[in-house]
Amino acid sequence: MDNRDISILKHMLRYCNEIEKTIKRFGNSIEDFKKDNDYKDSLSMKIFQIGELANHLTDEYLEETKNEINWNAIRGMRNRFAHGYGKMDLNKIFYTAVEDIPVIKEFVKKQLDKN
Repeated sequence: MDNRDISILKHMLRYCNEIEKTIKRFGNSIEDFKKDNDYKDSLSMKIFQIGELANHLTDEYLEETKNEINWNAIRGMRNRFAHGYGKMDLNKIFYTAVEDIPVIKEFVKKQLDKN
């Protein structure tokens, strides 16, 4: 794996961990999420950052791992944030954080453990 990819994956792991901490801090309730702007902003920005980082992985790495993780969905979420945050589906943001981010985190940890 390219050093650039390793560095990016480390940053992605940091954001995954921060999302986990944010959920522990604010709670695991979608109702609380929808009512608290700080909670919404925190999760949204961290998910955005993960998508942004995915855009900078090498083409070789993306091709090599495309059957293990859906990079297009990760990058697509970033694009939705960047070009229409006011129209974001709060349910989608919340469930991305609580369901998809743990999957991304495990994938990234396994990748980093290989190196």
